[in-house]
Amino acid sequence: MSAVQAESPRRGGREARRALRAAPLAMNERPVWPGMSGGHFKVMSDADLQRIHQAALDVLEQVGFADAIPSGIEAMTRAGAKLESNGRLTFPRALVEDTVAKAARKFPLVGQDPRHDMEPWGKKVYFGTAGAAVNIVDPITGEYRESTTKDLYDIARIVDEMEHVHFFQRAVVCRDLPDPFEMDFNTCYASVMGTTKHVGASWVDPMHLKASLEMLHMMAGGEAKWRERPFVSQSNCFVVPPLKFAQDACRCLEVAVEGGMPVLLLSAAQAGATSPAALAGTIVQAVAECLVGLIYVNALQPGAPAIFGTWPFVSDLRTGAMSGGSPEQALLSAGCAQMFHFYDLTGGTASGMTDSKIPDAQAGYEKAYNHALVGNAGANLIYESAGMHASLLGYCLESIIIDNDILGATQRTIRGIEVNDETVSLETIKKTCLEGPGHYLGSEQTLRLMQKDYVYPTVGDRTSPKEWVERGQTNIVDKAIKQTKLILDRNYPRHVPDAVDDAIRAKFPVRLPREQMRPKQ
Repeated sequence: MSAVQAESPRRGGREARRALRAAPLAMNERPVWPGMSGGHFKVMSDADLQRIHQAALDVLEQVGFADAIPSGIEAMTRAGAKLESNGRLTFPRALVEDTVAKAARKFPLVGQDPRHDMEPWGKKVYFGTAGAAVNIVDPITGEYRESTTKDLYDIARIVDEMEHVHFFQRAVVCRDLPDPFEMDFNTCYASVMGTTKHVGASWVDPMHLKASLEMLHMMAGGEAKWRERPFVSQSNCFVVPPLKFAQDACRCLEVAVEGGMPVLLLSAAQAGATSPAALAGTIVQAVAECLVGLIYVNALQPGAPAIFGTWPFVSDLRTGAMSGGSPEQALLSAGCAQMFHFYDLTGGTASGMTDSKIPDAQAGYEKAYNHALVGNAGANLIYESAGMHASLLGYCLESIIIDNDILGATQRTIRGIEVNDETVSLETIKKTCLEGPGHYLGSEQTLRLMQKDYVYPTVGDRTSPKEWVERGQTNIVDKAIKQTKLILDRNYPRHVPDAVDDAIRAKFPVRLPREQMRPKQ
């Protein structure tokens, strides 16, 4: 008699499965893991990709870029760009192609803890946060309030515990800090203090970045150690679409490249407004803009790490407002992922920017189909993937928990189905049907694969209606609220020694009180 039959028709198998689910799994035993390979979904053919590329080359050769700063003009013309009589820089095809050939490849993005190091190349996929939301939304009341430095720190602390959110980029603006320097510096500080995962941040002034680099050197144990493992990257909107340089951002770009900081070259046009309404035309413009960013970086320092950040947004053409949760957004981001592969470059794009204002059904379905398409397209770094609402205007801490479930499920679809001698299950079928109990609940294969091949939600509900009623009829938001509180009550990262933090606070205007970074007594 089988173990399942001996205990009861169902209880033995159920208890065994519950025991297995409770046990922590090594990374190589998990059903999903950071950096799985996508690329199975394609919105454009190989011929389409070539046509996009050729059109981008035409744009750079015939239209070019306006508003370059003097140091940028000097660097890029030295590399082969041409300064035209109208003040625009144009870029010969040979310069573009030579730059793509010599650009950095296979560079890691590291965390303060090496467990979180990423290898974002090929078709490996990683999900993270990003954005500059100016509001925090209450998941119950729907009320919006201005975001603060403490909110940013708390978001980082939650992301630090999310299995399926692999990196942390600044998600909200510190609206409580009106001084631009203090805002930039404390944004970086709160982010790196809240998580040991790789962090992304942005700066509006090169002097702000230089101060932050000094802080990062202190945390790393010196400039040399920072350069060995730069655990913060710069999100740099170096371009004002269409096809103009953002001058302050370019000055920050130059400091980042010189300082050994990886740079996300971010082109963020809005289709129908600052890029063509045609989706293919928007991708052409985004590719052209990021190719210029690549030329700029490599003119400053050949082989410097740069992320190809084609990050176009979508307009609702009825109103002109951004629509971050639209199917067109999913197509644009998936198409950008294909262009990363076309150039064999590390690339970043956006997914998960729901139009919904709160964590509701609309938020769930918009995030799910965007993540499924963009993840399966094989985008290397997928930003905005957790917590964002209102097309980048609002952020919800509890949504990070819900989105972590969506991301886990998405990654399982990226992994796909393995077909081999073991998984076709011939021997298991024979044993169950000819010798066993006639079901697979307690089989050796079921118990072995239940954790290795199956993803289970953290806050999603799979109980029966009867059990759901008995447990109080809670919904996913209720569970996320509870989980958020548990994390914020317990997770106060201490990876930066107090002595280092004291030295930073003595030298720079840290505005996150120490008592907010320790458990309440």
